[in-house]
Amino acid sequence: MTAQAPELAAVVARLEKVEQQNRKLKRVGVVVLALAVAGMVMGQAMPRARILEAREFLLKDPAGKVRGTLSVDKAGPGLALVDENGKLRAALAVYKDGPRLGLLDENEKLRVELAAVKAGLWLDLYDENGKPRVGLRVDKDGPMLRLLDENGKTIWRQP
Repeated sequence: MTAQAPELAAVVARLEKVEQQNRKLKRVGVVVLALAVAGMVMGQAMPRARILEAREFLLKDPAGKVRGTLSVDKAGPGLALVDENGKLRAALAVYKDGPRLGLLDENEKLRVELAAVKAGLWLDLYDENGKPRVGLRVDKDGPMLRLLDENGKTIWRQP
């Protein structure tokens, strides 16, 4: 029997260690379950998302300066973004015939216009004077690329 005593003591020590770990695991499980239930209860108590309605929203930088507007008028919804000097640099609008995106330079001259309208798709590039210089169109007749001179005269077209 004395030969079995050290083995029995080792088994009892291991059993006590397993029981101690089991108690800790149960405590952790109860805490996790309590937190989960609290989270679900708090989630149910949260108010539903509210709808905020307006005809215009102002976008302001950290200094409080207006840097853009999101608005709706008779023509349709639009987003206008301005630079640090208050100059219009980008405009996105949705009109009856479709959406248009305009990019403007530091002098507020239109430099790029992208449109997806009923007549088709187009991309126009303008020079520093606001004159169209490159036009790319895709409509019911197919694609067309056109290059223009400073007077608006076509100098190359395909097809």
